[in-house]
Amino acid sequence: MRDGRVCSLKRDDNALTAVIEFLSAFTLFLMILTAFLSLAQLQMGSNDPNVDRIDRSAVQGLDRLTSDGGWFVPMGDDGLDYANSTSEWHLLDAVSLDSGRVQTGLVKEGVLDHQRIAALQNVSEENMALGLGLDVGYTLYLSIEVIESNNASRVGMELFSGGTERSTASSSSNAHRQFSQDGDLLQVIFEVHKGGKKNNDLYLTEVMIRPSASGPEWIEIYNPNDFAVSLLGWSLNHTSSSSASNLLLKEGVVSGHSTVLFTGDALSQSSGNASQVFDLSQESLLGVGSINLLADGRGVLSLRYTQIYEAQPYDVMSVEWGGDTGLFTSLGQSLSATIADGFQTNWSAQPNPTPGDYL
Repeated sequence: MRDGRVCSLKRDDNALTAVIEFLSAFTLFLMILTAFLSLAQLQMGSNDPNVDRIDRSAVQGLDRLTSDGGWFVPMGDDGLDYANSTSEWHLLDAVSLDSGRVQTGLVKEGVLDHQRIAALQNVSEENMALGLGLDVGYTLYLSIEVIESNNASRVGMELFSGGTERSTASSSSNAHRQFSQDGDLLQVIFEVHKGGKKNNDLYLTEVMIRPSASGPEWIEIYNPNDFAVSLLGWSLNHTSSSSASNLLLKEGVVSGHSTVLFTGDALSQSSGNASQVFDLSQESLLGVGSINLLADGRGVLSLRYTQIYEAQPYDVMSVEWGGDTGLFTSLGQSLSATIADGFQTNWSAQPNPTPGDYL
């Protein structure tokens, strides 16, 4: 019996050892499997197809933006006119670019072309997204900055910065690339967002409500963005004690950092440095000579915008004159806005109007 008990104990010890060794090996296997899956997740990304699509769009968009000089295809009678396409898109104005399809390549002979970067002010965010092949409903943000330089004063200089802010979108992704040229290290960051509120505000800067002689009434608008802004979705609304009028703008584009004029008579309108003049003589909003459509006694003029997929417009900027506002003009004076940091701070009577010369 003693020998039997000894053999039984030995068998129990061997079995326990085998179980411990199996559990140790299985635990090690689980650790290796977990590490492998974690690495695969890092390499392959999320299993969410929407996130994967945004990631892919950011990488592909940056590649198209920084691989060559881009191209432009004008619109013909039967659609896009590929026979007259050109790689010199940066030599065209905002109106021309908005009427066709542009892919905004920024590279010439392996380096960023500053002339093409400057020409981005003639491209709207919507047109750029379309040319780069982004999905419908996606928005973008582009930043080009000097991050290192032989000239210390250039560090931090933004060559371009514009588009939809990331904080307004439900999800986003970005890709970046660096270029070393002319003693500078330039960084291009391209972000793609799902949705988001477009940062495309315009400023209402000067209004003529009491033109002298037979001059026209006019409205000056300034685009403070680096990107061009399409006028689709914008409107001008005028109300007074006796009338109300609203004009929905259906076409047109305002270049980045430029001024445009809306006038009751384009032929007699002084335009200063305005990039464009829009004739509203047939729209019943602005008059000329004895035809007084903007109330010179008391009235309100509002610049409004309707976001895509929204039904109601919102007032971006407005001016009210007459009554108890304390804001009055004499014949030949205009209403001029003082704007700081994107906010209207004051309207005043301008004795020497400057149509088209804001800033």
